[in-house]
Amino acid sequence: MIYFDAGSYEDWRPDKTRFPASIQGNKLDDWAGEWWLDIRRLDILGPIMRDRLDLAKNKSCDGVEPDNIDVYTQVNGGGFRITYQDQLTYNTWLAQEAHARDLSIGLKNDLDQVRDLVSHFDWAVNEQCWEYNECNTLQPFITANKAVFNCEYKTCPSILASIDQLILRSYHNVRCLYLSN
Repeated sequence: MIYFDAGSYEDWRPDKTRFPASIQGNKLDDWAGEWWLDIRRLDILGPIMRDRLDLAKNKSCDGVEPDNIDVYTQVNGGGFRITYQDQLTYNTWLAQEAHARDLSIGLKNDLDQVRDLVSHFDWAVNEQCWEYNECNTLQPFITANKAVFNCEYKTCPSILASIDQLILRSYHNVRCLYLSN
């Protein structure tokens, strides 16, 4: 599995010179050196993301975890007025490109589009769904018998008890659940 940013530009990546200023939008809150991308510009982003997917395949990865694929949820669409449909188009394109390389692909944190994207993505990963009480939005992946992974950055007894109960009751097909202190 390989992680890469698919919806943001990072000024420390080896391919940083391939991202013209015209597609770099608002800075990401709390992430120095990172800006939202104009995901509508597949003419520019397409070759870059294809190369990143090719790199994953060449490194013998089984799948990819594209991050920041929810720019439409940001103030002013990350600086480009990205719409729900723009994001749906981009995320579906990413999934098709991953599958063309025989790579699995996970939907990360884009909870509002789960129902529209569950058929295109192989699994889901979410950060802090317990903390924010939003784990139920991932149910379409469970119903489709697809894995759901979760990372919690704060550990507390009530979260652990809820996870235990949920796994015992109905999430028997959740293949892995990661907790971090």
